[in-house]
Formats: sequence, structure tokens, C-alpha cells
Amino acid sequence: MTAHPAYLMTDPAQYDVAYTINPWMRPDVWSADPAANRQAALIASQALRIALEHGGAAVHTVPAVAGLPDLVFPANAAIILDGKALAARFHHPERQGEEPHFIRALNTLRDQGVLTDVAQIEVAQEGAGDCIWDASRGLFWVGSGPRSSAKSVVIIAKHFGKQVVHLPLATEQFYHLDTCFCPLSGGEILYYPPALTPEARGRLLDLVPAHMLIEATADDAAGFCVNAVSLNKTVIMAKPPVALRARLEERGYAVLGVDLSPFMLSGGGAFCMTLRLDWSSAPAIAASNERLAA
Repeated sequence: MTAHPAYLMTDPAQYDVAYTINPWMRPDVWSADPAANRQAALIASQALRIALEHGGAAVHTVPAVAGLPDLVFPANAAIILDGKALAARFHHPERQGEEPHFIRALNTLRDQGVLTDVAQIEVAQEGAGDCIWDASRGLFWVGSGPRSSAKSVVIIAKHFGKQVVHLPLATEQFYHLDTCFCPLSGGEILYYPPALTPEARGRLLDLVPAHMLIEATADDAAGFCVNAVSLNKTVIMAKPPVALRARLEERGYAVLGVDLSPFMLSGGGAFCMTLRLDWSSAPAIAASNERLAA
């Protein structure tokens, strides 16, 4: 296992926007100038990689594959905790071809000692996009609805032996939990309430004190700012509005905005473009014990 943050990204050389499987996807905009958009995507992906590496993270890379443009969103590849990877099964046929490539990449990481075990879930479930580890609380927040089956909740809990909190999603627009929900390193949660069902919002409020919840605006969410990477005390996201940056800085976070507009044409942001490989339940357990002792 790695001793520092580690992420998986994908070479964006074969990225384009050629179909529509979520309301954000704009193949018309992409096809208007594919050469310029492809160059912009290469620059944006490199900028995100540099931001992660400057934050102290190691970045592993999945090779590009022609005909699989959404391979650039490896957050959907798997759920990973304590070296165990539970690979995804995709809902849409357009993405199902990604599965063997991601499994191959995960097996390579296992062979390199980054992971210890690779398995595949047996129901539709799209990885960390719909299963987000909350290191502060030592639990998984699990979304379901547009892409992932509610049946995944029990499977995930059994596979990892951790508490799982089910947060059903309310709209097709916010098709993965990561588009509307982001646990931060200090324990706060940045989220967009209208994307969650009333049931999900109730569960969230039962478990997280109101002062730890940061409600994103519609503009924040539409700008894929909630689809962010929380790396220590830095939050890496698509270029944020001034007000959101100020709210996060007031809580002690450094906010690093990256121009991810080429990937937003497919409905993805910083979190979608990365998969955290080194999540461990041990720090969360230790922190929990410390709070109990206090």
C-alpha cells in the first residue's frame, strides 16, 4: 500500500463527446471544433494532474482506448478501500466496454503492490462516482438511482465490512452522487440539496451537524464545483464562483480552480477524472477512538 495520496487518471488522447447519456453532454459543441476541443482537453487533464502532484499525490495512468471516450472518468471504475478494489458494472452500453480495461489497470496496480485485491460487483454500480468514502466518519455514502442499483448498498457493506449510508438521487441531471456531494478533509460536506431525495436529505441531517454542511448553489453545481477532489486542506475543482471560493477559504481550505470545461461537456469534473487509490479505514477509526476518549 502507498504511504501518500495516490490517484488513478486516464490518458485523455482518445477523449471526445460522441453520444449523450446524461443531460450535460454536448456532442454538438464538441463536433463544432474537435481539434481545438481535444487540445483543450489535453491541457485540462495535465493541469489537473499537476495540481494533484503539487498536493503531494502520486498519479497512476490508464492508457487511452479508441472508442471509449468516457474512460477519462476513472472515478467510475471501482470502489477502493484498504487496498481492496470492487470494480464497477456500468449501466449504459456506451460505457460497458470500459470494464475490462479498468479491471486490467486495477490488476496491474495489485501486481505493483498499490492494491491487494480486485473483485467485481455483480449489479449495476458505477464505482466511487456513487460510493464516496468519508474518512472523517469512517463510512461510505452510497448513491443510487440513475446509474447504480440500490441493491449495491448491501453488497458494498458486506464486501468492505463498513457502515454504508444510502443517499438516493432525485434527478437525472445529477446522475452520480459525486456530482452533488463532496466530503471535505475537515469533516464538512459540500453538497447540492435538490439533487438528493427527501429521504436522503433526512439521513444526511441525522448524521451530520448543520454547521458541517455547506450548501452549494445551483450555479456551483452546474459548474461542477461540487465534483471536487479534497486533498488535505486543498480543494481542487472546476473554476469556482467567487462566493464559493470565499466560503471554503473561510473554513481554512485553499481552493485550486482548474479549467475543466472540455470534460464538463461530458458531464464530468475533477472528482470524475480521478480515482483515489490509497483510502484507508485506519485513520478514521483512530480519529473516532480519539473523539470517544475525549
